[in-house]
Amino acid sequence: MIASMTGFASVSRESNGDRVSATLKSVNHRFLDVQLKVPQALAPIESKLRAMIQSKLTRGRVELTLVVDRTALPPREVVLDETLLTQVSDAIARARENGIVTGSLTASDVLRIPQAIDIRARVATDGSGVSPALTELVESVLEAALLALIGMRDTEGRYLASDLDSKLTAIGALVTELEALADSGQAALADRLRERLAALPADLAGDAAALAQEVVRFVARSDVDEEVVRMRGHIEHWRALAAGAEACGRKLDFLLQEMNREINTIGSKIEGARATEVVITAKSELERLREQVQNVE
Repeated sequence: MIASMTGFASVSRESNGDRVSATLKSVNHRFLDVQLKVPQALAPIESKLRAMIQSKLTRGRVELTLVVDRTALPPREVVLDETLLTQVSDAIARARENGIVTGSLTASDVLRIPQAIDIRARVATDGSGVSPALTELVESVLEAALLALIGMRDTEGRYLASDLDSKLTAIGALVTELEALADSGQAALADRLRERLAALPADLAGDAAALAQEVVRFVARSDVDEEVVRMRGHIEHWRALAAGAEACGRKLDFLLQEMNREINTIGSKIEGARATEVVITAKSELERLREQVQNVE
């Protein structure tokens, strides 16, 4: 399947007094590289978020940014440090016995003691330090963002597939032309060799049958049938991969290396100005394919 590696998605949802916003960006990369920018409070579930991304994508540099905002005051709890207050009360009692202070410790005195009372949000957690409700909200937002990102990558992939297929068709036509040029070149080469052998003096001509076999062997060195068959096989394989369900960017990149090798071999075997021009054009088209394949997942 042809899918692009570039895309963008942004999703925001609110539930239970929390608003979670997720932004996903992806660009080209040889492998899957996931970068997370999340609040410290969500650090305990980072591995789960990373696994969600890895289960949906196979290539590309993917950057996830999560923002959590409180839209309502959370439940609060008051925590009294009784150990500290006991120590303070004992110290005041000793000071009173020594005539340093008078009176007893009052509630207003307690409120003025640093760290004696802590008023904080009461959060029920699932053992990870993150509330189940917030975890569920974050996961649902990320799931929606991933679907939107994949949708954008697939849409761009359809345009890529069309462009790649047109280039592949052009390469197929060039291969057909090279095949015809190779056949005509072989026939012309054989004719030239026979003409030169016929022009040799009688004392140098030697065995006619042996010379004919040498001509055949020499001409066979310029045969490109195997390379042409392999090139057409690579083109068929390419189209099968593009039509399949799996991500195929790496496989297409490998096929391009093989196709370049075949074109280079064909170019080394055939002669003539037109053949050279067609080989150069084919290599240029393959390079354009290679550049586009760098965008394929």
